[in-house]
Amino acid sequence: MSLVKKFASVGSATMASRVLGFVREALIAAALGAGPVTDAFYAAFRFPNLFRRLFAEGAFNPAFVPLFAKQLEGGGQEAARAFAEDVLAVLLTVLLALSALAILAMPLLVATVIAPGFADTPDKFDLTVVMTRIMFPYLLCMSLVAMLSGVLNSMRRFFFAAIVPVLLNVVLVGVLGAAILLEAEPRATGLWLAWGVFVSGGLQLFFLLGAVRRHGFAFRLKLPRLTPGVRRLMVLMGPAMLTGGIMQINLLVGQIIASQQDRAIALLNFADRINQLPLGVIGIAVGVVLLPELARALKAGDTADAQHLQNRSLEFALGLTLPAAVGLMVMPGPIVALLYERGAFTALDTAMTAAALAAFAAGLPAYVLVKVFQPAYFAREDMKTPLWFSIVAVAVNIAAALALFPLYGHVGIAAASSAAAWVNFLLLAWMLWRRGDFRPAPATLRRIGLIVLASAAMGALVWALLVAVRPFLAGTGTLGLVVAVPGLIGAAAAVYFAIVLATGALERGQIMRLLRRRKPSGA
Repeated sequence: MSLVKKFASVGSATMASRVLGFVREALIAAALGAGPVTDAFYAAFRFPNLFRRLFAEGAFNPAFVPLFAKQLEGGGQEAARAFAEDVLAVLLTVLLALSALAILAMPLLVATVIAPGFADTPDKFDLTVVMTRIMFPYLLCMSLVAMLSGVLNSMRRFFFAAIVPVLLNVVLVGVLGAAILLEAEPRATGLWLAWGVFVSGGLQLFFLLGAVRRHGFAFRLKLPRLTPGVRRLMVLMGPAMLTGGIMQINLLVGQIIASQQDRAIALLNFADRINQLPLGVIGIAVGVVLLPELARALKAGDTADAQHLQNRSLEFALGLTLPAAVGLMVMPGPIVALLYERGAFTALDTAMTAAALAAFAAGLPAYVLVKVFQPAYFAREDMKTPLWFSIVAVAVNIAAALALFPLYGHVGIAAASSAAAWVNFLLLAWMLWRRGDFRPAPATLRRIGLIVLASAAMGALVWALLVAVRPFLAGTGTLGLVVAVPGLIGAAAAVYFAIVLATGALERGQIMRLLRRRKPSGA
């Protein structure tokens, strides 16, 4: 399967999850609005989700996937199975202990880490504690899911591991539909959502266990042992915990600060959900596919293929992310209104969410480019260098959020997160260049320049069209938005792809070569 097809396979599965995520957010907005129960649910869900992304995706996966892929490449399936079973035994023991401690200490964690600003609102504080306790076992399930997904990805079975997370949104959409039909009270709806998160974690784990068995990996439970392979994994996981989960750390910092402003957490989450669509579809697809592919290429000593993979990933990521970011910055209001403004979600909520979305979108290319460049370090088992860059980015995020929040409220938090992402990306790219591990090919640099010009031209056109249609949207309500927003997006896409095809930033022949996974000269 070609590199682009692998990206498309993961991206299409992620797209299904993101679309259902929009349905979920729209139902939450309609049922609960940007109120206290929504604040409590998002704060509660962010904590186990943060640990999942720090521990499972941020620390575990970047360390586990290269080691497992190299065992598979060098020692075969039996060696890879033995390594995975040793890791599973230690991972399960650690997760059970961590979950038990966190559940017992949850009031303290909510008061000091999750949402200290809720202390002035006892009902919201208590609800956050209850919901976090219900959802925390989701971390255990999803960490095991991350390991099983890494096994499938290392075997180049990308689609199933990418589609399984859709179960979270399937379950939550069902819960919200039932709550709306039954006219449940907001607090009851919030608790149902928490139990839905718990159930979805178990379902994802169940289906992935079946998938790895079908591909010849029926893992046995063992007593935990610190084998050389497990010790190497633990050494790599330490610095990777900050490196891979940098955006989640930044979002948690933002949540702690935002808890001082009523409704700020809910508004940031509604905005981030829209921003996550291109980030998830493009960034996650690139990161998931690129890491095992680079690890295998470097294990085989094929540096030319490693350079080719990096160039193609950079072009693919920027070619789709940059126009998406420009579009979200130019017309955030109509997009937010179309997706959320109904029921308890007011026009004021739309304006405040749109401002945060524009600030998040300014960092969208950087978020995705981090996903392009971090695998170049992880595949070489270098976790320390990106760790230091992550620490710098966290410091930038905290300083900027503290400086901007008194002036711009929740929008300042989104802007700080974007600034930190750009700092992280620039440091990663600079060090790869300095070491000679990756320098973009001249053809890649030319294509990137043309992509930037095409995105700017597209943004100018969208802005002009938005000014022209705004008078006609006044008073038309949702019907006008249903017509105008897809029309504007369609016009923007047509102009962008016409420009990149006409200028050679993206060529029909080049697309065919990418699909055949050939390495063109000079790239």
